[in-house]
Parts: sequence; structure tokens; C-alpha cells
Amino acid sequence: MKTKKHILKNITLLLLLLIIGLAFYPTGEQPPVRYVDRATGDTITEKIAGEGWLVWLYDNPVGEATLFTLVKKKFVSSIYGRMMDSPRSAKKIEPFIEEFHIDMNEVRQQDFETFNDFFTRKLKKTDRPIDTGVFVVVSPADGKCLAYANIENSDFIIKGHRFNVYSFLEDSLLAMKYDNGSMIVVRLAPYDYHRFHFPVSGKVSPVVKIKGDYYSVNPIALHRIADIFCMNKREYVTISNPQFGEVVMAEVGATMVGSIIQTYSGDSVTKGQEKGYFKFGGSTVVLLFEDDKVKIDEDLLENTKHDLETAVKMGERIGVLKTFQSPQKADLEESE
Repeated sequence: MKTKKHILKNITLLLLLLIIGLAFYPTGEQPPVRYVDRATGDTITEKIAGEGWLVWLYDNPVGEATLFTLVKKKFVSSIYGRMMDSPRSAKKIEPFIEEFHIDMNEVRQQDFETFNDFFTRKLKKTDRPIDTGVFVVVSPADGKCLAYANIENSDFIIKGHRFNVYSFLEDSLLAMKYDNGSMIVVRLAPYDYHRFHFPVSGKVSPVVKIKGDYYSVNPIALHRIADIFCMNKREYVTISNPQFGEVVMAEVGATMVGSIIQTYSGDSVTKGQEKGYFKFGGSTVVLLFEDDKVKIDEDLLENTKHDLETAVKMGERIGVLKTFQSPQKADLEESE
């Protein structure tokens, strides 16, 4: 009997040592996450919030086990979201501003009661002017952009993996409209302005909500799990526009995103109007356009071909109507 107990004790100890060893198992060398600063044309290596944690989760055996059994679950992100709503979280604000060099001159409010108050901050309208040209699509958010002129002919995120519109929308009839269509993805890092806005004006459909997990949307995670956008929680609407047809605008949740909050009302919206915001965490906005409707700006397409994201600001032009020819017409103002 003692021998059996002794053997079980040794096996348990060995398993514990194995788990501890795997937890500290060296991860592979991670390629830097790089993007192009659109304003300057410089290529920049991104400073990633919680990079060590992300690498451990997505490139370590114990980390991956933790990810699949725990971290991806809604309750984990919800708990963390509630922590960011606590007054005690306010002490994190100043160090975060300093670490990521956030320009507080753009921010309307300067005093915040919680970290989520700061995270969902509003900016001064003068700091995010909206390109109001009738034939212009604007960025829905601040973030890093990837652009694809034709989804069917483009590898998405990882060479060899193609984005599946049908899985993403979970609506075959709607997805058919975007066969050979175009896609723009704007990734919001935790330090970005986390409110999102309509890229075009038009009539808006009811919100479709799809339950899902909460994987990170950082490139570190996307290079390990290709189907994240089709696995994560997401919400989307279609915007019916006379020039651009039906544009899908989808918000994708991510690890530690407490909630996706919709703030607009009614079924008629204006380009640049606030649609909603993400609570704490990195997140993504995905735009889908029907075939032959939009000509995405060339710099965004070219950078994407070279596996580089492009830093964009909410309200700036990211594309124009594909059949649009006259440069003068782009300056026409949209009627309210």
C-alpha cells in the first residue's frame, strides 16, 4: 500500500515538474509587429501591450492550454472588464499614458474615475476631421489597417489562409453579395482611441450579434490561429448607400474586451457619426464591400501586399467609389 502511495506521489511530483518546465519552455523567436505610419511613410516596430503574456499564451504548451481552456472564455474578459470599471483601476491611467505616449491634447475630458472611463475617451472633433466627399470612404477608427481589393484572390493575414465571409457573417445569402468583394480591417491596439464611427452614410440594418470566443486579434495571435475573426464574438450591420451599395461594418471582440457598446440610434446615419465603442482591450473593425464598388487607396493595398499594416486615423480617406473618375467631384460635400 505504501509502495503504491509512494509511486503515485512520485508520478504527481513528476507531472508537476513537467508542467512547471513547460510553463517556462522557451518560446520561438517572434518576428516584430511592424506597420507603416501613413503620415510619414516610415516603417515602425509596434510596442505591444502585454507582449510577453501574448507570446506565452500563443507559443507555449502550457500557455496554449490555458488559452483554450480559460483565457478565451467570456467570463474571463468580463471579470477583467469589471476590474477596469473599478475606481481602483484609475491608478493605471497615468503609467499607461506615459508608456504608450498618448497625446492627451486630443482628448476632451482630462479627469477619469476609472480606467474604462479613460479607455473609452472621446476626442475633440477638430482632431479627427471627416473627409465629407460624397464618393469617399473614411476609416471607421484609429488603428492599424489591412486592405484587400478582392477577398477571393487574396490571402488574409497568413499566407495560405483565405478569409471566409460565409463563416464570418453566418448568413449565406448576405455573404454571396461579397463574393469577389473588397475588405478593410482596422485593428485597434489597447492604446488607441476606442470609439468607432460609420465609414459612409446611409440606412442601417438591425444589429446582428454572433456569440463567440475572446481570442486576441494581435498579429502574434493571428499568425497562430488563422480563424480568429470567425471564432470571436462579433456584431455587424449593413449600411445601404446609394453609391457604395450595402457595406458591412462589423465589430470583433477580443481578449479582455469587456463589451461592445452601440451608441447610435435610428436607422439613418451620417459618415463620421459615432457608432459605438469597445470597453477595455484590443479590438477590430471589419468593413466588407460588394464587388466593383470601392477602389481602396493604393498605399493601403501595397503595404498589405508586403505584410505591413498601415496606421490610419478615424475620418481620413481610405478609398473612393470605384466608378468615380473626376477628382473635382471628391471635394463635393455630402448633404446632411
